[in-house]
Amino acid sequence: MHLRSVLLSVLSATATLACDSCYGPTVYDIHTRHVRRQQPEALNAISGPRGPLEWGQINFLHTTDTHGWLEGHLKEQNYGADWGDYVSFTRRMKQRAGSLGVDLLLVDSGDLHDGNGLSDATSPNGVISNRIFAEVDYDILAIGNHELYVTDIAYLHFTQFARRYGDRYVTSNVQIRNNATGEFEYIGVPHRYFTTQQGLRIMAFGVLFDFTGNTDLTRVIRAADLIKQPAFLNAVNTTDPVDLFLVVGHNPARANVSSGTFGLIQSTIRKMRPNTPIQLFGGHNHIRDFAVYDSSSTALGSGRYCETLGWLSMSGINSTTFRGNMRPRGVPNPSRRAVRNATVSGSAATPSATNPTSSFSSSLVYSRRYLDWNRLTFAYHAVGSQDSTFDYSSGRRVTNDITAARRELNLTALYGCAPQTYCQSCRPFGTNGSIYSLISIALAATVVNESRADIPRLIIINTGSIRFDLVQGPFTYDDNFIVSPFVNRFQFLPNVPYSIARQVLGVLNAGPNQKRKRDPMSSNLGFLKSFNGDNGCADPTLYGASSKLPSHHGHNLRPRSITRRQAPPPLNELTPGYVTTDDFGSDGDDTPHSPVPSYPIPNDVQANASFPTDGSDPESVDLIFLDFIATRFVLPAVNRVGGNYTASDIQLYMPADFSTQDYLPEYARRFWSQGPSCPVGEGVS
Repeated sequence: MHLRSVLLSVLSATATLACDSCYGPTVYDIHTRHVRRQQPEALNAISGPRGPLEWGQINFLHTTDTHGWLEGHLKEQNYGADWGDYVSFTRRMKQRAGSLGVDLLLVDSGDLHDGNGLSDATSPNGVISNRIFAEVDYDILAIGNHELYVTDIAYLHFTQFARRYGDRYVTSNVQIRNNATGEFEYIGVPHRYFTTQQGLRIMAFGVLFDFTGNTDLTRVIRAADLIKQPAFLNAVNTTDPVDLFLVVGHNPARANVSSGTFGLIQSTIRKMRPNTPIQLFGGHNHIRDFAVYDSSSTALGSGRYCETLGWLSMSGINSTTFRGNMRPRGVPNPSRRAVRNATVSGSAATPSATNPTSSFSSSLVYSRRYLDWNRLTFAYHAVGSQDSTFDYSSGRRVTNDITAARRELNLTALYGCAPQTYCQSCRPFGTNGSIYSLISIALAATVVNESRADIPRLIIINTGSIRFDLVQGPFTYDDNFIVSPFVNRFQFLPNVPYSIARQVLGVLNAGPNQKRKRDPMSSNLGFLKSFNGDNGCADPTLYGASSKLPSHHGHNLRPRSITRRQAPPPLNELTPGYVTTDDFGSDGDDTPHSPVPSYPIPNDVQANASFPTDGSDPESVDLIFLDFIATRFVLPAVNRVGGNYTASDIQLYMPADFSTQDYLPEYARRFWSQGPSCPVGEGVS
């Protein structure tokens, strides 16, 4: 079946689940029994959950910041499941909830692309990945900032994604101009009031943090203004009975994070409704976190990149219409009050509120868990589905859709074989194994203006342009998006005195964090690259996708199958992965791991090339940098140490079609083997 038909086909399911009341097989039994249906290149997990989940009166599965990783992490064993596996898992868990007589809601906190080829190799981003994502039947979704940088992407969510989910796509403070009317209206809906299958009455909001980098055709209402608007106040003060307020948003879960607005939203609702539970689900800061606001209000953050699936369960909600089980039988139940663990220390456990008690004596109890994103985890928790019966036909279809899309987009095309793993922070900056050491070498080798090749040059890029680790093994078209999805051009100041240029890096690294902001002169902010006019490729008619490869690389690329060596660790040995501490303590990770080291990263990294071979300092250099940091950061830094330059002095160093999407592929093509042996390493986690 052609991908167009596959991606538009209707959800169907034929399998049924006979639920058990016990967790019989061990996770290692499951590992050997269930049939692998994830992406063909993906690794299987070799360590799994520590025990069953606690089921409560109402339960939640939470995703956030998926950033296009619907194929899963093909080179990391902890996170090898794909979106088709998740489709099957959600359907199994929904059936499980029904058999237990409890509610299970699926929620997502936004940021669906910018980070993976499946989402980013089309124009606009998300044309294909949004439709695959929408195969999951979410109950509440919120919008992320990455949906709002680019006008075409914002309208894609307005005209297609929002229609798919209807009133379940809640954008309480995000609007867009309707081209038909010229008026601003909500991309989704401002709030949703609904009743769950078991009779709980919920008022839900979707709140984006106070984001300012959005396209001019969208509007983000500041939280301080939102809480004064009649639509919000009327929803909070509704005369309809509310058993639970649900706030899902692209917002840090913890209230005292400076960029977040959950604290203001929660406190506003609490003042008006002092006796009603409030549950928040956040994201944006890409961490696992659980924060206690008061005795009937908590917030869960569930990581990033399809590495983490968040689980939260609650019991004790008073409701005259609830007809389910407060404490379902045959499974563990939540038992912890919303009180911060007294032994927790460090920034992750900084209090979210000065007084963690609401105005009434709460009977609520909670549990939270952070699940590793792999089939071993999914099969273990989908009780009764530890073998081939785990997969629904709809899940298998989505897995096949992803495989077909990756083939259509040529994402497996090979540039070269990475000889080792290069990570962002698991190795000290500047040492072997740090990706920034590799970046310096690659920049020096490939960022060369042939007409100025003999002139000494310093090349500065911001470390934020690197999004993820580069794992040993095949470095493909897909990996290039994964490692560095942003598109920025190389600019320069010619013939800068070396006595000035040599000081610029230090000034930048002592300065503020270089956060990405919208460039009003750029329609796409460099988040996607247009390959119009290039040769060769995927079907350009596929939903209007521009999915061609750069012409100057395309003839060197070829599809690649991946060779792996994998063996389970001893039963008492932990594999590297997430080790989380939050307001409930350090028992939230579903699969125990040993910690992955994390070292600090500076703002910028520098490469130099064509310096005198005798080791002496050059008199002057070409100072090269990215357009993203040019006028806001580099120019002030140069002038601070003795320069006298203006924006008119900045020139383009490389051709306009050579960007940060090109130097790593070019380096891999020239310096890394493309031979038949290309084993995948252990990865970072």
